[in-house]
Amino acid sequence: MPQVMEFKLPDLGEGLTEAEIVRWLVAVGDVVAIDQPVVEVETAKAMVEVPCPYGGVVTARFGEEGEELPVGAPLITVAVGAQSMPAGAEESAGAEGSGEAPRPLIGYGSDHSRPARRRRVRPVTAAVSAPVTAPAPVAVAPAAPAAPVVPAAPAVPAGPVPVISPLVRKLAKDHGVDLRALDGSGPEGLILRADVEAALAALREPAPAPAPAAVAVAAQGERIPLKGLRGAVAEKLSRSRREIPDATCWVDADATELMAARAAMNAVGGPKISVLALLARICTAALAKYPELNSTVDLAAKEIVRLPSVHLGFAAQTERGLVVPVVRDAQGRNPESLSAEFARLTELARAGKLAPADLTGGTFTLNNYGVFGVDGSTPIVNHPEAAMLGVGRIIDKPWVHDGQLAVRKVVQLSLTFDHRVCDGGTAGGFLRYVADCVESPAVLLRTL
Repeated sequence: MPQVMEFKLPDLGEGLTEAEIVRWLVAVGDVVAIDQPVVEVETAKAMVEVPCPYGGVVTARFGEEGEELPVGAPLITVAVGAQSMPAGAEESAGAEGSGEAPRPLIGYGSDHSRPARRRRVRPVTAAVSAPVTAPAPVAVAPAAPAAPVVPAAPAVPAGPVPVISPLVRKLAKDHGVDLRALDGSGPEGLILRADVEAALAALREPAPAPAPAAVAVAAQGERIPLKGLRGAVAEKLSRSRREIPDATCWVDADATELMAARAAMNAVGGPKISVLALLARICTAALAKYPELNSTVDLAAKEIVRLPSVHLGFAAQTERGLVVPVVRDAQGRNPESLSAEFARLTELARAGKLAPADLTGGTFTLNNYGVFGVDGSTPIVNHPEAAMLGVGRIIDKPWVHDGQLAVRKVVQLSLTFDHRVCDGGTAGGFLRYVADCVESPAVLLRTL
């Protein structure tokens, strides 16, 4: 006999509590295989396709495109078992695993082949529709009987209540709503959350209409929901300001020699070395000299945790907004390797294909805001990191060089740091070392 399995929205990454449905990849009645992507969602960190651990026939979907669901909320239900599919469909739906424990999900955000073609099952018999009215696999006590919500409702028949979502059952139980007295508006009479909420609204007195002046005030201005990537950025920056007592120091540096060194590297052939890669290599050398800035603060333990590896984040502007991909173990990479990794992650970011793992775990951030044509800034530390180096545009300026006034390529560097992990002397030493390497790249030879 088919078993209806409920698949809930899983935890898609570090610190994520909800996701927005962008596009459904299956419809009710479709046959799905184990680990087949069923929905594309947008989290605060990335766009990902969510694979389903069950194979069978989709009996219900929860949420519309554009709707935000919390982690743990029901996503779809799947009727698992030979009777839930027509002959010949078992193989494509992975029915051979229906009697086993759910398989682990494929890694989110990784590239997987899309299913060749989805097939819709026509409800020839009641075999497909029957699971819809069956109770969910998670046992939930039936709601206590209450006065019928609909006064003229006929006698309530015995039998299973057409509810799949445990959240709907709990909502009805908490408010004393008899689910047997409701007519479901979902597929095959399935009772949805909206049905319970409508029944509750009928029991309450209608709210008084707001005054015309209040309506006029509420209608003023454009209201943009603070959710998704924008909401995550707002929350992270606000948390940084609340928790981190930051300070900023800055210095102008003559980058003429650095640009000449880059031109010499690129003149010998091979992959091009980017300015960002050279600055990243300078940062990893500076962090080896000043490890206090590659750390984080554990508030619960009241400890500063110095981190052994440099996972270097870099700011990348995309159509979705600002994201910070992370280069793992940057301290072990040379400028050529850093250039290649920056290019790879930037391409994925602009295509919206970064996995959550590519956007988490950073220990220090490099922010090249010079690409926007500005000279300086006071960056906000990327919580829970301890510091961020900001780099302005490199432009020609009058500069005293070897006692003579000359036109040199000048850049402004700014360091924002968590004052809990170090004092100004450490931060100033870090920034001065970075500036010295920019002005005289040969300084790096001491650490290579």
